[in-house]
Amino acid sequence: MLKTSRSRWLSVALMGCLLVAFTAVLWWGFADLRPSWLASTTQETSAVREGVAGKPGNKPPWSGGRPGNKDMVDSSGKPTPVTTDLVKRMDMVLQVQALGTLTAMNTAIVRSQVDGVLKSLRFTEGQQVQAGQLLAEIDPRAFEAQLNLALGQLARDNAQLLNAQLDLQRYQDLLKKDAIARQQVETQAALVAQWQGTVQADQANVDTARLQLSYTRVTAPISGRLGLKQAELGSLVRASDPNGLVSITQTQPMAVVFAVPEMHVPLIMRKLKSGQALPVQAWDRDRKQRLASGRVNTTDNAIDVATGTLKLKASLDNRDGQLFPNQFAHIELQLDTLKNTLAVPTASVQRGAQGNRVLVVQADSTVSAVPVQLLSVQDDWQAVMADGLKEGDSVVTDGADRLRSGSKVEVVKAAKP
Repeated sequence: MLKTSRSRWLSVALMGCLLVAFTAVLWWGFADLRPSWLASTTQETSAVREGVAGKPGNKPPWSGGRPGNKDMVDSSGKPTPVTTDLVKRMDMVLQVQALGTLTAMNTAIVRSQVDGVLKSLRFTEGQQVQAGQLLAEIDPRAFEAQLNLALGQLARDNAQLLNAQLDLQRYQDLLKKDAIARQQVETQAALVAQWQGTVQADQANVDTARLQLSYTRVTAPISGRLGLKQAELGSLVRASDPNGLVSITQTQPMAVVFAVPEMHVPLIMRKLKSGQALPVQAWDRDRKQRLASGRVNTTDNAIDVATGTLKLKASLDNRDGQLFPNQFAHIELQLDTLKNTLAVPTASVQRGAQGNRVLVVQADSTVSAVPVQLLSVQDDWQAVMADGLKEGDSVVTDGADRLRSGSKVEVVKAAKP
């Protein structure tokens, strides 16, 4: 009986120890789930217990500024190192940059206008051709036979007409002598008119046959560059073939279509109506090589309500033949020249949900945010409009992501005035 009671008490004690150990594991393993007041109290108790709070210069983790505030200077109180440059006044070109698609001025698919066997091809793929140049020939024998048949019918009916006209002339002479009835003369005159109509129809058949025969010689409808051939020698080509024989694209000059924001539309229309040229330059994808230059020809007749842009069409010089239809290019449209305008380095402009701004370094080494309106970019300079910004002001170009208005800074590299 005594052994049983002792075993029972040992089991209860062992279970109590396991429960305490399990509670401790949960307490320290899920510290993130504790209430904030209990967590802070625990941190404070630990800090005091370790003697951290009583040491000079050591602040407990809860005594600092608001955590996660990137606009604050660092916890040591030292100024933030920055790089600055000066605001300048200069003449800048007002440009609009857009992504354009190169298109051919004219595109034509060369098709056979008659059905027949392709007899010869007189071109090379990719060749530059002129309008009216012979490109292919179709077997003409069937069309020559049709022309000869039409000519024969015309000759036969011409002879019938001539005979009817001679009879009419004899009948008219007899009528003057009162030797024939007037009705017979009128009937013969109607017969002459009938044969005249027949001859006229025969002549139309001859012209049609001659036209069909001319279609056996396929010529270029426009000048331009040929594509790849779509038919082989000896094959039967038809006028209804959708691909035709070959395509021609007029690539000199080359057209480019691009869209500009509607805010620039009034200035563009004033320039076009007054006859002033709007220069355009096309650059490659990396904006390192200029592909071609030209000028704006016309605009679309409506603004796209989905994008708020207006499409423009410009012509580019393509004498070297380096531009191809459906090629993409970066387009720079020169609208105007801004005289003596304020300009800041492009690296100094901060873009955000609240708008665009620059950080100006004050005399007391603090910074103040100045809202700016962006106008145009030229090289590494951005033309701006801003109240409170003047020539010679020092603006932050590097390190601005850790600053806000009133932050203390240390200029480590400044531009020379």
